[in-house]
Amino acid sequence: MANATTKIALVTGAGTGVGRAAALALMQSGFTVVLAGRRLELLQETQKLGAEFGDGLPVVADMADPASIAALFDTIVQRYGRLDVLFNNAGIGAPPVPFEDLPLEQWQAVVTTNLTAPFLCTQHAFRIMKDQTPRGGRIINNGSISAHAPRPFSAAYTATKHAISGLTKASNLDGRAYDIAVGQIDIGNAATPMTDRMVQGVLQPDGRTIAEPRMDAKAVGDAVAYMAGLPLDANVLFITVMATKMPFVGRG
Repeated sequence: MANATTKIALVTGAGTGVGRAAALALMQSGFTVVLAGRRLELLQETQKLGAEFGDGLPVVADMADPASIAALFDTIVQRYGRLDVLFNNAGIGAPPVPFEDLPLEQWQAVVTTNLTAPFLCTQHAFRIMKDQTPRGGRIINNGSISAHAPRPFSAAYTATKHAISGLTKASNLDGRAYDIAVGQIDIGNAATPMTDRMVQGVLQPDGRTIAEPRMDAKAVGDAVAYMAGLPLDANVLFITVMATKMPFVGRG
């Protein structure tokens, strides 16, 4: 069990990219971080990178499997007895094919990981946070700037990220009664494996393929740590962290 001063955070998709950057920033900020993801070796690498700052606990979990998600939260309760911060970060995309050619199974896979999993994780977090002492906690959702503007051939990803904005607002409202604050970070072009293709060039709305600027993922991790460190009477409902020169404002 955690002592009264230990703050426990859970980061999904903590093995790479934004999840790793956020986990490291939270560890630097004094959180004990549960590192969730599908590949143990990557979670252990994140744990090792953060070891000089704080404690991390790798837990293999599949966001596409409700039973695996439930087991993850059971582990947190058994190990620490509380949860202070949840970062719903794990997400996937679908192949960039014309809208009418996107297979149903690809659509459903994106919805399961990007929307249903954060919904289930938020439910589990609510149950823990409302009953713990001191009561309450914070939930941060990875919305992406695709929650505001789509890229070509991104219907599944864009639809789920728009839906995350609704989940953020609804759960923030429902969490008020339990001192649970919910916010969202919308990220644009962080330098991660998911955005490596942008260096060579990505399709633009006007049909051109151009390279896009990226930013260090640490900037995102630091923003998550800032949100996580706020007192529960303050909340960042939405924040956008993006590469300054990327084509977002004026996209299309």
